[in-house]
Amino acid sequence: MRVLFDTNVVLDLLLDREPFVEHALYLFAKVECSEITGLICAVTVTTIHYLMTKALGSKEAARHIGTLLSLFEIAPVNRSVLEEALAAGFSDFEDAVLYTSALKAGADCIVTRDLPGFKRAKIPVYAPEELASILESLEENRD
Repeated sequence: MRVLFDTNVVLDLLLDREPFVEHALYLFAKVECSEITGLICAVTVTTIHYLMTKALGSKEAARHIGTLLSLFEIAPVNRSVLEEALAAGFSDFEDAVLYTSALKAGADCIVTRDLPGFKRAKIPVYAPEELASILESLEENRD
């Protein structure tokens, strides 16, 4: 399963945001052990770097970006993604860019805490706890 992680889910883990960190940690662990393929949008990387630099300093931000780059595939953003995002009919352009980037990168679904932002999506969009539950069910069925 190829899962695009919205910026908010990545930040939940990196900034240890309660009560969201538990599900984010579970999903990151699934990426780390290759049970799912994690994707992050290219714009997520720059946003994370900016916010982590403000919160923790540039050295720590760079360390976190390095970790993300080693774990996740990057869903690219180019002119085509931006043009399609403009035409996607989303109320939030950033969400439209993430969604269009996910489609182009072959994502099966998106995980986000901003479900209303993706109501026009044509692929499944899950809250972190929903996706964690789905993955746990799949794991139980394998046993």
